[in-house]
Amino acid sequence: MFITDTYLFGDAIKRRRKELGYTQSYISEYTGFSVSFISDLENGKSTAELGKAIYLANMLGLDIEINVRGGK
Repeated sequence: MFITDTYLFGDAIKRRRKELGYTQSYISEYTGFSVSFISDLENGKSTAELGKAIYLANMLGLDIEINVRGGK
């Protein structure tokens, strides 16, 4: 999946969370992140902290990869 904006990133997080059967409250308890942060991230808020966003994606079993366009 190509992520081109914060909304697509948030949607990927939300879909994976739901796929795993986790609630935002459960993720909040596990990570210490507020439910409002998780909600903002899933709704594409562009000011979400990058470090927390990456941590949460990894915790949900998602890999983040950056590639140069065109494959070089």
